[in-house]
Amino acid sequence: MKKKFLKFTLTGALIFLMTGQVVAHDEIGDVSVEKGERTNYENLAVPILERSKNLKFLKEVATPQMKIVREDGKENSYADVYAHKGYAYVGTHRRNGGNGGVRVFDLKDPENPKEVAVFANDAIPGTWQEKVIVKSVTTPYFHGDLAVVSVQQMSRNNPESKGGFLLYDVTNPANPQKLGFWEVTKKTNGTHELYLTMQGNRAVVLAANPYADYYSNGEERDFQIVDVSDPTKPETVWQFDPRTLPEVSETFNGYHWESPDGKIRPLFNHSTMVDETGKFAYVSMWDLGTVIFDIQDPTNPIFFGRTEFASNQQGSAHSSTLAKGGTILIETREVYAPVREGYEQAYGYTRIFDIKDKTNPKLLSEFTTDLTYDIPDTNNVTFAKTVHDPKVRGNTLYLSYYAGGVLAVDITDASNPTEIARYTPENSDIWGVFVDRNYILASDIGNGLKVLQKNNSVTSRNYNILQY
Repeated sequence: MKKKFLKFTLTGALIFLMTGQVVAHDEIGDVSVEKGERTNYENLAVPILERSKNLKFLKEVATPQMKIVREDGKENSYADVYAHKGYAYVGTHRRNGGNGGVRVFDLKDPENPKEVAVFANDAIPGTWQEKVIVKSVTTPYFHGDLAVVSVQQMSRNNPESKGGFLLYDVTNPANPQKLGFWEVTKKTNGTHELYLTMQGNRAVVLAANPYADYYSNGEERDFQIVDVSDPTKPETVWQFDPRTLPEVSETFNGYHWESPDGKIRPLFNHSTMVDETGKFAYVSMWDLGTVIFDIQDPTNPIFFGRTEFASNQQGSAHSSTLAKGGTILIETREVYAPVREGYEQAYGYTRIFDIKDKTNPKLLSEFTTDLTYDIPDTNNVTFAKTVHDPKVRGNTLYLSYYAGGVLAVDITDASNPTEIARYTPENSDIWGVFVDRNYILASDIGNGLKVLQKNNSVTSRNYNILQY
């Protein structure tokens, strides 16, 4: 019988003894695969898909050459992409020792992006800067545009490195100024993904620190809320203990829990996001699903509900976004090892939920592609064929899909999502996607920023004009 959760206040932080082995994601477990390492493609069966830059309505309008900014002349690989006020911010991945920082591009002419700055590349040695979020912030302590940058350690054994997130003033994007740093326990790799939101005159960051709970023996938690109203003095105000959920409390055992279907599943925080009002958080907790919180009081959030999986589905809730005024939740699942005993054979795909009642998300549809079930008999462990990140503009869902490129999906009828366009560049390895004005931005792990446009869009060089 399916259990129904009741809303209740989550308080306290419990310390527990860690036992057992964690088998989850690409950090701890029986399968270890590094994203974006194209030199290993022969061994990992990563497909080089047919190139298509102008399928249906998506076309590439710019691929700026990424400058070599390192003193050793080497280039980093690239991670997520974000845009704010006509500027693109591109995070960096692990190639050549990390410390690539964030690359800033002026997109006032999106067909001719200009790289104007690099920041967070020399702040903390032995780290990489995957995720960046930029928002306009007004608090008693700061007024301007604030960037938060995830910091992950290349190795926890490096005594000079540390993880968490950096805060920068990017009011002038060409001249970023460091303001502060929030540090998570040295025992974990750092903050993987994060989100920045305003709540009245308060600014808060929701940080996903995978395995912090495991490595710190419960001293710190995977999901933490940090008040950054004063960016020079970030302060942790709340942490989430999964055992406060009644369905988890009796079975949580060091990054595993026994789900209602009787299977022992991994549970850790991979990603966070917040709706436009700053009231509700959507936290990707892998096989616990997407967990929904009321965070209007960030010091004492209230659990509302979560998404659930079929017994034969690997969970792998990776990230999420919202549509239709916050009544629709899109959840992407990063399944890169498609053959596991007791589960369906499939790479990760997208699920769409009705969340008008946030205490009881209802599955409307599941969106798969030609990649989902294209599983070789051998060497089938790969990120290349799984979905990664989702973004929405209007009734169009944009998905980053590694070797699959960028997919555009019509979700006018959320119970019947339909692919309407696909962009697959040469040697595609698309990490992130973001919608900016009438342009779609993508970040390719090997090649950096891509600027795409709808074929039916009217080119505008004024970033205040929207073509939607």
